[in-house]
Amino acid sequence: MNALNTALQQSTQETTLLLPQQLKQKLPLNDALARQVAQQRQTIQQILNGQDSRLMIVTGPCSIHDETAVLEYAEKLQKLQQQVDQHIVFVMRAYIEKPRTTVGWKGFLYDPQLDGSNNMQLGLEKSRALYLKIIEMGLPIASEILSPIATAYFDDLLAWGAIGARTSESQIHREISSHMPFAVGFKNGTDGSIQIALDAIQSATQPHQFLGLGQNGLPCLLSSQGNPKAHLILRGSNTGPNYSLAEIEKIKLKSTYLPALVIDCSHGNSAKNPLLQPEVLMTIVAERPHTAVRGVMLESHLQDGAQKISSAMQYGQSITDGCLGWEKTERLFLQVADALAAQHLAKTA
Repeated sequence: MNALNTALQQSTQETTLLLPQQLKQKLPLNDALARQVAQQRQTIQQILNGQDSRLMIVTGPCSIHDETAVLEYAEKLQKLQQQVDQHIVFVMRAYIEKPRTTVGWKGFLYDPQLDGSNNMQLGLEKSRALYLKIIEMGLPIASEILSPIATAYFDDLLAWGAIGARTSESQIHREISSHMPFAVGFKNGTDGSIQIALDAIQSATQPHQFLGLGQNGLPCLLSSQGNPKAHLILRGSNTGPNYSLAEIEKIKLKSTYLPALVIDCSHGNSAKNPLLQPEVLMTIVAERPHTAVRGVMLESHLQDGAQKISSAMQYGQSITDGCLGWEKTERLFLQVADALAAQHLAKTA
């Protein structure tokens, strides 16, 4: 028995972290910014409902790893927002967790120093501080809901959330989404299954009672009211894209009800080639009068492509999925704004 206890002690290690309420007290969201976040959540919901005709564009790095580069990107995005405000609403993609097919770097939240030290306490503090800086710039924030426990540390800051293709079928992610105060999109499965996401949306809109952690860190029964803002994200599949009008019409024929649509220009819709995202996006915009797509997602950073973690990394380049560089991104978004303006004129003529 002593040998068993010793083996168990050697195989597990626990590191105590700040409680959600402690981190929020240390890095608080002030009242003015809380009102800003609430207004941005409402704007996103109005876009998803069709009350606001603008296109929501969730854009930013595949994952965050360098705060300086992310803040530079956010500054550029906010300046561009002022130019295209009539037709586009930007939401800053600020993903601090990275789902892995097998193993690998799991994101800024877990390993902010990129050295395998897994200083999650530092990751929690740096992530929340970074989110607050982006919010102070005036941008709404989007992130993927991956760890149900981590949501308690950031639920007051996010304006939009996504459930990935690997987790749309997860019951706990559906329950957590039903508890979130912001719009949550569910991606179709990696095999292209839409029904997985539609089932998830139906579940997330309903009230749930489920085991979770409270703001004080204690286990508790969480009771949600259901999330009326759940919607569908088409991200393509392992076998091909699903963003075109023809594909959306096929989905409509198979579904009795189709919720608000957001399309991911990356992943299966661009064959994982970030440089194909502009072609995908311009097709979506051209067909939008017939599809009523409410939003899109784009993986974009300061520099094109991606790189491995090393001691000599290029500034502003992704260390996970490849991204579209800023110059191409800015040019693309200005083209999108022009196309949307032309559609509006044609509609009102």
